[in-house]
Amino acid sequence: MTAPRNGAGSRNLPNSVRSVNYATSPLLASKTPPWRSRFVVLLVGLAFMLLLGRAVHLQIVAKEFYLSKGDEKTLHTETLPASRGRILDRNGLLLATSVALPSLKIDTKLFNPSAEQRAALVRLLKLAPGELEERIEGGGTQVLRRHLEEATGAEVKALKIKGLQEFREFKRRYPEGEAAAHVVGFTNIDDQGIAGAELAFQRELLGQAGARTVLRDRMGRVIDSVGDMRAPDNGDDVRLSIDSRIQSFAFQKLRDTVKEHGASTGSVVVLDSLTGEVLAMANYPGFDPGNRSRLSGDKLRNIALTDTFEPGSTMKPFIAAMALDSGRWTPESRIDTAPGRMTIAGATISDAHPHGVLSVAGIIQKSSNIGTVKLAQSMPKQDMWGMYTSIGMGQKPRIDFPGATSGRLRPHKSWRPIEHATMSYGYGLSASLLQLARAYTAFARDGDVVPVTLQRHDERQGAVVAGQPVMKSQTAKELRQMLHMAATPGGTAPQAQERTLGYSVGGKTGTARMHSKGAYTTRHRGFFVGFAPVSSPRVVVAVMIAEPSKGKYYGGEVAAPLFGAVMQQTLRLMNVTPDMDVKSQISAKPAVAEQESI
Repeated sequence: MTAPRNGAGSRNLPNSVRSVNYATSPLLASKTPPWRSRFVVLLVGLAFMLLLGRAVHLQIVAKEFYLSKGDEKTLHTETLPASRGRILDRNGLLLATSVALPSLKIDTKLFNPSAEQRAALVRLLKLAPGELEERIEGGGTQVLRRHLEEATGAEVKALKIKGLQEFREFKRRYPEGEAAAHVVGFTNIDDQGIAGAELAFQRELLGQAGARTVLRDRMGRVIDSVGDMRAPDNGDDVRLSIDSRIQSFAFQKLRDTVKEHGASTGSVVVLDSLTGEVLAMANYPGFDPGNRSRLSGDKLRNIALTDTFEPGSTMKPFIAAMALDSGRWTPESRIDTAPGRMTIAGATISDAHPHGVLSVAGIIQKSSNIGTVKLAQSMPKQDMWGMYTSIGMGQKPRIDFPGATSGRLRPHKSWRPIEHATMSYGYGLSASLLQLARAYTAFARDGDVVPVTLQRHDERQGAVVAGQPVMKSQTAKELRQMLHMAATPGGTAPQAQERTLGYSVGGKTGTARMHSKGAYTTRHRGFFVGFAPVSSPRVVVAVMIAEPSKGKYYGGEVAAPLFGAVMQQTLRLMNVTPDMDVKSQISAKPAVAEQESI
């Protein structure tokens, strides 16, 4: 078989191929200029040099800069918050503690939720209209919500929103709530002490935050920890002298008393007379320290420490103590108080009703203004000023607590004769309830005043702390019997004894008119300050009820019953042995209180 001719074979090829004759192409036939090939080689060389230069810049010259920029995108330093120390009562029960809760922040560059995610987030966080948009417009990283509850945090996390980051923060919890609020105080949202023990012991409670470096992905999620972690140093615990059982009971009874008498405020202070430890300090109205939205106003004041008032007849026992210490008087010494009133420099001083001749003990039992003034006038005014100063009047209490006030006691050289008289029964000077409670430790401790403290020290447990002598030991013992008479039938506060089942009590009522705008008003404060058991006092309790408005306002009516209830509960919880027969107390008829002179 013969091969086909070129002409015949070419008929089967496509026209496009058949039409090109490569051997005779003008492009192949023409010569390329030498400069063109050199130019192409130059361009390739320049491109290579540029790439090489860029590589040198990235890998050598600007290496640290670009590494830092990369780290900024992926590496983040996180603060590891330290847990604030706990506040404990004297028995180790919690008064304040910290719990770690989820908080949220958004990276505005990555934050781009869907409509459904956005709506769910607003609903879960209870955001105000436009609040989310305001955060986004702020740019950068914005804190969205702090201290979420665990359940809410879990629901938000389940939304899987890009750019929404969770971190943990500590929030303060107060198990005793309102009952111990004025003592424990509270912190701000950044865990800084603002009031009470939280502020007083800020240095001890505050820890040192730690830090760690973490690697995050483009959605802001932590992938891994990088390098060494500096662990947080948690704050130290603080143990207060407060007994939460006594504190809670005192608050509840105080609340009931304030409501019963339609009073504006009230306070109770309970002291261990052996150690000076504050076992309870309650005020009403109170507040919830865990609810920051309502932490404002007068309710925040610890009025037992910060407010001062004229203490009224509660000062009379110190005038009697001065008289006995002078050696010129005995408990049986007689003073004529008739006709129940006297005038000094145009001002009239009077008793609630005439008593005639009274012994020094009778003056305290009946709370006679006239008898007290005559005792005071028999002694130099500088001696009275010295007695008041020695028991802490006009001086700021040395206590580790913010807001404690000094009260007012003017120098004796400025006293006019009428002031020498009125100050003997508690007008013309001012003191806080804590100052008054501390002053009465002189009667409970055989003549010396003990320093007060809100912090328990183990070495003090069960031991007697040294105090400052202010009167003779025998004088204090005699005053205890006089003050016991004031709390029994014939005295101004028999309800103090009636409400303290099993224990003998001694104490003094006080009823003082309230001062406003330069004049005394028809509003009153009622007091009772006392101790128990009389034979060997262990506890001092001071009560103040301000502005009772339902008919009763004498200290023996509004304050003494509360004193009795708190005193009995305190002694029982402290396992103090009763010294009275409970049955005889219960079967005894209620005694009528002697009307107190104001």
